[in-house]
Amino acid sequence: MSVPRQRPPADAATVEGEVPFHDVDPLHIVWHGHYYKYFEIARTKLLRRHRIDGTDLLDLGFRLVVTHGECRHVAALTYGDRYRVKAWFLDTEHRLHVAYEVWNVSKDQRAARARTELAFTDAEGNLLFETPKAVRQRIHETPAASEAT
Repeated sequence: MSVPRQRPPADAATVEGEVPFHDVDPLHIVWHGHYYKYFEIARTKLLRRHRIDGTDLLDLGFRLVVTHGECRHVAALTYGDRYRVKAWFLDTEHRLHVAYEVWNVSKDQRAARARTELAFTDAEGNLLFETPKAVRQRIHETPAASEAT
């Protein structure tokens, strides 16, 4: 599966920020690795919305690990740019496939598209070959209105 070309759905989890100085290189361009930090912040919001963030998973007896990630950079974010990251599920049956869009609000253009795959393990770290039923149930429940974005 490659980086999705589709637009984010209306219910995608959304976070906004401003590029800090410590995220840029000497040319004032965001170092490529920091995009994954921005994805993590949006993914955390998405997971919390469905009550499957870190402590929620530990309480259910599971862990979640990133098994794959890829990013297509379209236009670089630079120091001081305002950005918006949207995260949404592409697939939830065997792994969690999460898609992302990074939008440069300051320049009104897409900065990047990406996706990550996350797999579940049990409490001992044994890989599970499907998303646990309790997790799928939480994903398919309607999130509270306060958690919708």
